[in-house]
Amino acid sequence: MISFNHIPQYLCLTLILILIAFAAKPGGETPSGFAQEGLPFLKKYCFSCHAGDAPAAELALNVFSDDSSLIENRDVWDRVLDMVTTGYMPPAESEHHPTMEASDAFVAHIEAIFEHADRTAEPDPGRITVRRLNKVEYRNTVRDMLGVDFDPTENFPADDVGHGFDNIGDVLTMSPLLMERYLEAAEAIATRVILVDPPPPSKRYQRGSRLNPRHDDVPDQRFRRLDPTATEAWKSGPFTTGATFFKMFPDEEIIYKATLYVEPDSGTPVAETDPYSETAEAETDNETPIAEAESQTPVEVALFIQGAALAEVSPPEELARLVGVDPAADNGIKILKTFEITSRDPKKNQTVEYLVTGIPNIENAGIAMVKPTEGEPSAKLQIRVLWAEGPLDTRPDTQLEILACTPDIPQVEQTREVLTRLLRRGYRRPPTEAEVEQLVQFVGAIQADGAKWEAAIQQAIKVILCSPKFLFRLELDDRPQRPDPYPIDEFQLASRLSYFLWSSMPDDALFELAAQNQLTDNLEAQVKRMLADPKATELARDFGAQWLQIQRIATVTPDPERFPTFGRRLRAAMLKETELFVASILREDQSVLDLLDADYTFLNKELANHYGITDTQGNWMGQKKTVSGGEAIKGRAFQRVALQGASRGGILTHASVLTVTSNPTRTSPVKRGRWVLEQVLGSPPPPPPPDVPELEEDHDAITGTTLRERLEQHREDPACANCHAKMDPIGFALENYNAIGAFRTKEGGLEIDTTAELPDGTAFDGIADLKQILKDRKQQFVRCLTEKMLTYALGRGLEYYDRPTVDRIIAQLESEGYRSSILITAIVKSDPFRLRRGFLD
Repeated sequence: MISFNHIPQYLCLTLILILIAFAAKPGGETPSGFAQEGLPFLKKYCFSCHAGDAPAAELALNVFSDDSSLIENRDVWDRVLDMVTTGYMPPAESEHHPTMEASDAFVAHIEAIFEHADRTAEPDPGRITVRRLNKVEYRNTVRDMLGVDFDPTENFPADDVGHGFDNIGDVLTMSPLLMERYLEAAEAIATRVILVDPPPPSKRYQRGSRLNPRHDDVPDQRFRRLDPTATEAWKSGPFTTGATFFKMFPDEEIIYKATLYVEPDSGTPVAETDPYSETAEAETDNETPIAEAESQTPVEVALFIQGAALAEVSPPEELARLVGVDPAADNGIKILKTFEITSRDPKKNQTVEYLVTGIPNIENAGIAMVKPTEGEPSAKLQIRVLWAEGPLDTRPDTQLEILACTPDIPQVEQTREVLTRLLRRGYRRPPTEAEVEQLVQFVGAIQADGAKWEAAIQQAIKVILCSPKFLFRLELDDRPQRPDPYPIDEFQLASRLSYFLWSSMPDDALFELAAQNQLTDNLEAQVKRMLADPKATELARDFGAQWLQIQRIATVTPDPERFPTFGRRLRAAMLKETELFVASILREDQSVLDLLDADYTFLNKELANHYGITDTQGNWMGQKKTVSGGEAIKGRAFQRVALQGASRGGILTHASVLTVTSNPTRTSPVKRGRWVLEQVLGSPPPPPPPDVPELEEDHDAITGTTLRERLEQHREDPACANCHAKMDPIGFALENYNAIGAFRTKEGGLEIDTTAELPDGTAFDGIADLKQILKDRKQQFVRCLTEKMLTYALGRGLEYYDRPTVDRIIAQLESEGYRSSILITAIVKSDPFRLRRGFLD
């Protein structure tokens, strides 16, 4: 062990000073001033264009003189750094162009300034924005809150979009039209989930001639003869029909009935009414009761149910009494009840019935004749109809769940119990006593006017659905001026989590953890659970579609003459492919880099034909199969399909993306290149000058030249050259795909040239090289994806103070294999997601 007693005093003093220096500068030294190192670079290479009264792109760099001016304009300098890093600026053709070393040194200096500012700044979770539920969130919330099975938002106006998403609090305004639609939706929802006057039970009939077993010789008449002396089963019975038709479910009460009579000795009668005519139902209801039937030698019949998984069946000795039933066989029959049939008048049929309830796994319901006692003559039956009345409780399931309460307590207490539960779910937090009592009194006042209890609860539901506390995600706090960050409460965290992953309200598990103040401690486990839930497909559908901008495919209109195969089904299939693909990345916890290039996708027959793929192994139409074992892709259902080669795989090759980045009559390398820069690399180019003309669409102008040649002519304009130098090369690499994403090698009879070169000199050819370039620049892609998802999760645009959070998430992604769950969990556990601060002046 080293003893400090043997170290000279001057050396100890030196060590102490070094330690003090490190303590004063955690994580690295303070960078030298911008005026000394950064400003000379700008003066030499940038001020010629970006200074003065009319700077290029309206960007004046001469206004920045020190570190603080950079930090206060972080968004501007993020763009400047991106331009310099990618070689886009300063322009290669400029008189004074920096060396790569000079550009790298300038970028490193600016990044050091920002890194130091981030490291020394106080954590800032950002501002809290009151967020109205958007259409998707409203629809999902009323579904999960009340069990609504229809879309109440069909007539809602479209939500505004900010920062690329429609859940941004700053743009989700409340218009008079929307308020009117909310009132209409509340009325429709309340009257649908609770029926004040439920309808009578429905009746379902199966005429005798249509009972099983079927046979071609069974006459298509109103009655079916049951002859116990016959040897054929279709004559002797038993006769059955499917229990599902009668709605014989374990949670329903059904009255199972049979209407029939004993065939008189005089022969077979002819019925005068059709049991399926308009009057048949009324006639069946008025059949002669058993007590009023003719008093003759009765014939005994049995009503029974059948099912392979019935928990209780009749013993063999009882089954042996039934005509046509072999007790040695595994019949799975339970005799419900036997009845004596005495009616022998075809105009006075007899109806027998049995209440069926609480029996699961019923497959068939039937009727059989009981064998007569030895020595008695064998009578024949005429089966008019097997039928059922029910379910007897016609209230919808939503009503039973909403109005569930403790029995045998005063109704006002039942009201309080029901409303407390509704308010808790509607407001996404425990309601206050005042909130509950106010609504209880409201319900009581309606009842006092003579309304039924159900009608009063209906009105209470309307009040909740139109309350700002339901329509807005309010995160109220009694410390609005507190400047330092502090955690949001557990119920607010539950809502943030559920609306991020599910676009809906929290479920019971989240509510329970929040009530126990344990959600924060179990965030990681809850994220895992929620991503495994089917509702997590909403993240792929809602976030994925908006990030990739493919929701616009609903409104694109490719020229029907040039693209006759594009129709409603293909449009829907394109969208579904991308949704399923993004969902699989999240569900299977794959690397987010697989979004750029994957060896599989999801196709149905429509889209497979469009791509030219024949089977689930990805073999191509018109070519020899290279991989065996694939199944043909059939029908509208989507199947996971392995892909061969580089022409398909990853979001860039999805027809949805390729279609929304095209024009109605042709592809658009400019739109496609811009889309990659914005949505994949997070470095959007500036908007075009207002006076730049569009490319000609006239056919005569197109003949004899490729689109690439026309774009190169377009780029000869100096006002266009700089921007297009960054966008067009990327778009050229995608030119093998036409305006609806089908693969091609020629345009107008001319070979398509997919070679290109980026402003930094990187040369490439086609989609395979483009994918590799993007994977090589994975840090840009991961940063872009992280910023997009964090924006979506927070419901606000990112600010300069969010940069440290983004950096930490990216670092965690890099260290853990870029798995999608790491990205989502890191966002959920980040300061902006979990914390809040007061409103700073």
